[in-house]
Amino acid sequence: MTQETTRTEHSTPTRRFTVLLSPTRRGARLARLLATAHLGDWGLPTEAAAHIVGELATNAVVHGRVPGRDFRVHLSVHHDALLRIEVTDTRGERLPPVPGAAPAADAETGRGLLIVGALADRWGVDVGPVPRKTVWAEIDLVR
Repeated sequence: MTQETTRTEHSTPTRRFTVLLSPTRRGARLARLLATAHLGDWGLPTEAAAHIVGELATNAVVHGRVPGRDFRVHLSVHHDALLRIEVTDTRGERLPPVPGAAPAADAETGRGLLIVGALADRWGVDVGPVPRKTVWAEIDLVR
C-alpha cells in the first residue's frame, strides 16, 4: 500500500491487454469495462482491479487530457502471480500528489489515489518519454 517512485522490473508477461481510448468520461468508463471483461476471461479477480482502472482512467481524463491525444490502458499478468495496471496520458508535467498528501476536508476531488493505494499492493509513476507519464498499480495475485 505504498507509492513507489520507480518502476518495478518484471519478466515478460504471460498475459497482456492494451487499448487506446479517447480522453472522455466515456473512454474512462470503457477502460473499466474492458479491464473487467479481460480479467474475467483470464479467470482473475476483477473488483479491486476494476476500481483501480476506473480511478486511474478518470485521472487521465480529468488531469492528463490533451485534446486530440488518447490515453492508454495496459494490463499485464506475470506468471499468474502479479497483475500490473498501467494508465498512460500525455501530460507528463502534471504528476499526482506526493504520497501521504491528503486533500482538504472540503475538497470535492483528490481522493482517487487514496483508493488506489488502499486496493493496490504497490503504485507509482513513471515519467517519460516526453510528454507522457504512466501511473501504475500492482496487485499480488498470490498471497
